[in-house]
Amino acid sequence: MQTTFPRLDIGPLSEYKENDVMISRFEDYLAEHQNLVFPHRHGFYHLVLFTKGGGFYTIDFNHFEVNPLQIYFMTPGQVHSWHFEGEMEGFVVNFSEAFFRSFLLKPDYLESFSFFDGDSNNSVITVPYDIQKNVVGLFEDLLLQVKKAKFREDIIRVLLLHIFLLLEQGQAQEKKQEVKNQQNPLIKNFQKLVEKNFIKIRQPGEYAEMLHVTPNHLNALSKEHLSLQAGAVIRNRIALEAKRLLINLDFTVSEIAYKLNFNDNSYFSRFFKKETGMTPEAFRAESANHSVKP
Repeated sequence: MQTTFPRLDIGPLSEYKENDVMISRFEDYLAEHQNLVFPHRHGFYHLVLFTKGGGFYTIDFNHFEVNPLQIYFMTPGQVHSWHFEGEMEGFVVNFSEAFFRSFLLKPDYLESFSFFDGDSNNSVITVPYDIQKNVVGLFEDLLLQVKKAKFREDIIRVLLLHIFLLLEQGQAQEKKQEVKNQQNPLIKNFQKLVEKNFIKIRQPGEYAEMLHVTPNHLNALSKEHLSLQAGAVIRNRIALEAKRLLINLDFTVSEIAYKLNFNDNSYFSRFFKKETGMTPEAFRAESANHSVKP
């Protein structure tokens, strides 16, 4: 689903005005884009490796403290903001949804990485000690490719994939299991269908029919793999989009209710309060007061 929430594309954020990829030292990126502290969503994949600095940032309303050798990932559509403290150093990479499409046989390959699953709880990784030097070196190699010509983009793709694979492998070793990679394929398809259809399709039974299983089977798998009933997965996605829209003060609550396919404002307000514990107006006021610090 596309909304008119403030969205940034790669071109305006890139010194080199590339359409598909941007690579920079983070301190240079911050100096050039100091106005990007407001909550906004990106139309591209975005990752930052911190090597120095402090402060806080949010991804989809989850708050994180900055630590050196920490890396965060964002998928297109997620909302974030930041409040950094002290001297910041690191690396930033933005790349489009199409950047890997012609390079990889599987168009959804990136989704196999746990940090690109769209869940902000999985978006932040502390780089394991034994691969820190290797990962930082790969980011330095990425910077070296920025102004080169021949095979430039393919080398960047290979370096990024190397970073992703190292980090996912490190996550798996830390947790003593293949995190997310072995997730039930039916549940992955269910989540994809919810992401695509949550505005118009609200009933678990409709998703079960699309997946050619019974509602009870879908619900059982959802509880087993996500610790949530299928209906809660759908409601959580609606509530998340509501939060994203409420941050944008250009929309009234009634307009947001309409965008999210609610019959009236009062029904939307009751739904939002039941899911989040506060009214839309209270959430908007609280977010305006402290959008970054928890």
